[in-house]
Amino acid sequence: MSRPRSADWGRRRRQQCAALPIRERDGEIHVMLITTRGRGHWVIPKGWAEKGVAPHDLAAREAYEEAGLLGRAQEEPLGVYCSRKRLPNGRRVTCQVEVYALAVEARAEDWPERGQRRKRWVPAEEAAELVFDPGLADFLQGLRLTAV
Repeated sequence: MSRPRSADWGRRRRQQCAALPIRERDGEIHVMLITTRGRGHWVIPKGWAEKGVAPHDLAAREAYEEAGLLGRAQEEPLGVYCSRKRLPNGRRVTCQVEVYALAVEARAEDWPERGQRRKRWVPAEEAAELVFDPGLADFLQGLRLTAV
């Protein structure tokens, strides 16, 4: 019987959709980062792709559920990055994450994950330095944002 290798992240890539919340402040583009619930690493709102739900709509929903942000997500992704994720059952998977710009229009007073995460607006060029995920950091470094 062969033992699974600890470095085996699975062969099949799982799909996730992420929102990159954007706002303009004093002529500078800022993005919102949130923390993971477990270890408190800086990330962007994201969730598993769902059949029957447009990816940009899912990204907007995740921004609401995780950060209380309301807005309009662009239909075309800004791009894609790969991420590794450990599932609650201990399995490891590689995810392909499509990122959609979200023009933040309002903030909710209450939302599903309120109190479970921290959130922070940062200048877009600083975001890559703060995030934990190397794939997300590379994605953010290569991104050229304009107001949406």
